[in-house]
Amino acid sequence: MNITIDGKAVECENGEYLLDVAARNGINIPTLCHHEALKGLGSCRVCIVETEIDGRRDIVASCVYPLERDCAVYTDSDRVRRHRRMILALLQARAPGSIEIARLCEEYGTQKYRRFSARSKGDGSGDTKCILCGLCVKACESLGTGAIGTVGRGVEKKVSTPYDEPALVCVGCGSCAAVCPTGAIELKEDSSTRTIWGKEFDLEFCKECGAVTGTAFEMYRAANRIGAEPPELCGDCRKKAITGVMASTYGK
Repeated sequence: MNITIDGKAVECENGEYLLDVAARNGINIPTLCHHEALKGLGSCRVCIVETEIDGRRDIVASCVYPLERDCAVYTDSDRVRRHRRMILALLQARAPGSIEIARLCEEYGTQKYRRFSARSKGDGSGDTKCILCGLCVKACESLGTGAIGTVGRGVEKKVSTPYDEPALVCVGCGSCAAVCPTGAIELKEDSSTRTIWGKEFDLEFCKECGAVTGTAFEMYRAANRIGAEPPELCGDCRKKAITGVMASTYGK
C-alpha cells in the first residue's frame, strides 16, 4: 500500500502498525507505553495521530493501528497536539514525579489543571512516576515469571507483587525496570547484590571480564529450563570464545 505521513509518501505492508511504519521512515511519534520487544498496548495514548481515509478524519493510537487501506496520516496537526496536551496533563497528574512526562509536557506546552488531582503517597514505592502502562507486567509475563501484576481498583490501582510482599517467583532479572518508560521501578545494585521489589539477590559475574551476567537465581532458572549448567561467561565473551574456536578450526 501507499500512504502519506505528514505529506511524505511511504510504502507499507497490509496490517503493519502505523507507529512501526513511521519509525522505519524516520518519522518520530512520541510514545511511552511502546517497546519494540513487546506487543503494542495502546494504554498511554501519547502516540495518537490523525488519519484521513475517503475524506474522513479520525484520531487513532498509532502503536496498535493496523494499516489496511491507503490513507493520509498527520502526526503533528493542531488537533493531534490539542489532544496530546490533554493526555499529557492527565499523565502528569497521575505521575508528577516522572521526568520524561515533564519533558513532554514542556515540549507540548501542557498546562496543569486543578481538576486533575495528583496521586502521590510519597512512600518511595515509585507510584508518583507510574502511569500504569503495563509494560513491566508484560515483560515479566513474557519471561514466564509473573512476579508482578496490577492490584487494586480505581485511583488505588498500582503495579505490585502479591500482597506487596517479596515475590517468591521473582528472579531479579530487572526486565521490568528496563522497559519502564518513567523510571517508576526502583532497582538498586552494589558490588555483589541487586535489590528490586523488596527482594535481594546475589549477582553472578563473567569469569573472563568480570561483567555482571545476572542474578544467581536468574542464571540457575534459565539454565534449568534448557537442561544446562549456568553460563560462566557473559554474552560478549561467549561470542569471542566461539569466534576463537572458529578461527582456530577454519583459519589458515
